[in-house]
Amino acid sequence: MQQVQSQGEVIRKRRRSPLYSLYRSTIELGRTLYALIMREMMTRYGREGIGFFWLIAEPLAFCLAVIALWSAIKPDYEFGIRVAPFTMSGYMCLLVIRHLVTHSLHALQANTGLLFHRKVRPLHIYISRAILEVLGSTLAFFIVYVLLLALGQVDLPKDWLLLYAGWFILAWVSFGFALVLAALSIRFDAVERLNNLLLYIMIPLSGAFVMAEYVPVSYREYFLYIPFPHAIEMVRAGIWGEFIKTHYTPWYPIAFGGVLILIGLAMLNMFSNHIETE
Repeated sequence: MQQVQSQGEVIRKRRRSPLYSLYRSTIELGRTLYALIMREMMTRYGREGIGFFWLIAEPLAFCLAVIALWSAIKPDYEFGIRVAPFTMSGYMCLLVIRHLVTHSLHALQANTGLLFHRKVRPLHIYISRAILEVLGSTLAFFIVYVLLLALGQVDLPKDWLLLYAGWFILAWVSFGFALVLAALSIRFDAVERLNNLLLYIMIPLSGAFVMAEYVPVSYREYFLYIPFPHAIEMVRAGIWGEFIKTHYTPWYPIAFGGVLILIGLAMLNMFSNHIETE
């Protein structure tokens, strides 16, 4: 009997330990996000037709169409790089920004019923959508890259780690940007109307279709105050290495994205009373 009691006491102490609480919280968070991602895929793409494959097919189709158009109207080389892979590297990065912002804007308003579940929080809804969009864009990027590689338009990446780092840093800062806009859209309806304008402005400001090296020196410093070009420059440096000259500071978009996320969370908390629950 004493041995049973001692074992029970050990179990109770283990459950009260910070590490065990962190472990349980991590497991519950993973289950919650997985359930939200599966629900989002089913409600958005359904079970019929190509279903969730459209998650990959949509950015893939857009990217291939833009590559075909630019290849037809542009010279063979753009900024010293073949036009097809240059377009791929920029447009896929731009799609990450656009998709994270667009699909986060009304994510909370469209899923307020989920907030009645004790374990679901507004941030979980935004994170699950972000994971879904980044996953689809990453797979589409991989497929386009393999196609261009097979056609001899691009070689294998010179620095895989730098390529991955740039890609996910871009997703990080884009998520922060999307979270701020999503929080503002809860309080101000005008954000929805300005969203398309902001995304169009992001085309030149993101650095998707221009390299920092070719921005006039007098403006380059101001251009690099924007966090997105740093991440896109990292992606291109990872693909082409020393063949091209790039300008980036990795910590800057990481810090900028972290600040944006904190601001977004603060505004979500501030505007929570404006959320209309079902």
